[in-house]
Amino acid sequence: MTALILALDVTDKTKAIAIATRCAPHIDAVKVGYPLVLSAGLLVAEELADLDLPLIADFKVADIPNTSRLIAEEVFTSGYDTLICQGFTGRDSVTACVEVAREYGGDCFVVTEMSHPGATEFFHGGIAERIAVLAKECDADGIIAPATRPDRVASLKLLIGDLKIYSPGVGAQGGDISAIASIVDGIIIGRAIYDAEDPGEVALQFAGIRQ
Repeated sequence: MTALILALDVTDKTKAIAIATRCAPHIDAVKVGYPLVLSAGLLVAEELADLDLPLIADFKVADIPNTSRLIAEEVFTSGYDTLICQGFTGRDSVTACVEVAREYGGDCFVVTEMSHPGATEFFHGGIAERIAVLAKECDADGIIAPATRPDRVASLKLLIGDLKIYSPGVGAQGGDISAIASIVDGIIIGRAIYDAEDPGEVALQFAGIRQ
């Protein structure tokens, strides 16, 4: 089964919770990023907890180890289950995030390559591959790799063993769900769902990947 993950990048808390509630029967997790947290606060997790779905804190943490550890501690003590961090910051910063995740019984995913066009400027040329290997060596739970480039995801998959892959970029960014669903563990979809007139219905349409 490939998980369907809702990227809840909505800045209005009431709207965000309403969308998540409508989508909850058809999704496997909710990913919360800066747009919602900066407007509603980190503890919006407490209000989303009623959905009984795993919460992913997508802060793409990219800082020195001590600061990364402090951010990770705030994330897990606030009720999130998974933290996403950047891998380009290096082994010590990634390790700090992974260690805190372990302390709280949570997961840590490492960004290897992002899904937007500009990502090719710096994540290519072997960089994403090095980050994927680093994520495995740091005992992360998985990586983030772009649904907009299925060939890249397939290549990264060969390097990470049994680590999971969550993949953003389907929908508004043009990623083809049929080209990526069979090679990843979770597909992250945001605007195509939360901007829809009926988010729950659109989530249901995408939920076929969960079979």
